[in-house]
Amino acid sequence: MNIQNIRKDFPILKQEIYGKPLIYLDNAATTQKPVSVIEAMNDLYFRLNSNIHRGVHYLSEESTSAHENARKYIADFIHAKHTHEIIFTRGTTEAVNLVAFSFGEKNIQQGDEILVTEMEHHSNFVPWKMLAERKSAKLIVLPFEEDGSLSLEKFQSAITEKTKIISITHVSNVLGTINPVKEMIRIAHEADVPVFVDAAQSIQHLSVDVQDLDCDFLAFSGHKIYGPTGIGVLYGKEKLLDEMPPYQGGGEMISSVSLDKITYNELPFKFEAGTPNYVAAIGLQAAIKYLEDIGMQDVIKYEHDLFAYATEQLLQIEGLKMIGTAKKKTSVLSFVMDGIHPYDMGTMLDKTGIAVRSGTHCAEPVMQHYGISGTIRASVALYNTKAEIDKLVENLNKIQMILS
Repeated sequence: MNIQNIRKDFPILKQEIYGKPLIYLDNAATTQKPVSVIEAMNDLYFRLNSNIHRGVHYLSEESTSAHENARKYIADFIHAKHTHEIIFTRGTTEAVNLVAFSFGEKNIQQGDEILVTEMEHHSNFVPWKMLAERKSAKLIVLPFEEDGSLSLEKFQSAITEKTKIISITHVSNVLGTINPVKEMIRIAHEADVPVFVDAAQSIQHLSVDVQDLDCDFLAFSGHKIYGPTGIGVLYGKEKLLDEMPPYQGGGEMISSVSLDKITYNELPFKFEAGTPNYVAAIGLQAAIKYLEDIGMQDVIKYEHDLFAYATEQLLQIEGLKMIGTAKKKTSVLSFVMDGIHPYDMGTMLDKTGIAVRSGTHCAEPVMQHYGISGTIRASVALYNTKAEIDKLVENLNKIQMILS
């Protein structure tokens, strides 16, 4: 894997910020886009742009074919059993809301329990809390351990006869913890409880096989896997999706409409009301193809080595405390510095050309767990280098001397 050739595929990395070479370490928030993704989207706009599923003319048929080919490509990427188990959404957030509303309205009753974990992103917490409030159900929150891991024993104990759905993150966006979701799903299924997996932080760093995991639902966002914004994927098992009512009403999600009766469309279109972001779907396919052309296993190995190096180097900084020290982690390094506010550190790093994230990272319960106001988060991707990590460490030391 030639990292310098890969970096050439990302034009944004060539620029300078405040006269310094850009070092982009905010990949957990969004990844940069390779030329092939941008060109794929431009090509569709230049040659084939036309609303899909709605026309018999050439452009519409070609655009529709491209869109549905993207769906199949993505289904193959995550090893879905059926292409129609892939629902296009605006992102992970909409996918969670879709299931919380559609599955929730049908299956959650007063007194039922919804199980999530303390480490969830707000997007995988708030929709379930809203559902619980709507249905007079209970949101049960499984605490994580001090190292940022989850206890399988406590997880199993948290499941009761009232538990109707479990929603868990595959990789924490703050702690970097890789949760044992396959084992958690097995435990949940022994109690006949379906499981939703938030794969927003894992899809770009790990191999994801929905049939191997046996998850009931899984979601991810295009913009975190080198694809465009405004596109995401909800995977759901065919049986569950068939039983769920539509999330939104409008065009495409119907089979027929009269003044007296509405008949809903088949999967996946039942959950795709209105004109979809078909151009972004093509971009997402191009992003996944880009990864596969490099070799997903090569990407995983490179990032694993880079992450280990970054962890080792950061821990040598006096006064730095890592938040989240689980044995199995990937991509995300959250830390605090003695006597320095995360926003101050993030702002000063920006002046050196280094982009990191500072704050609560849409995961306030994690901050409350540790009694902190926020963290500095550096997150790596396939185009980052050890030299960039060295520059981060060098500037952290300089800024620490200034601010302390």
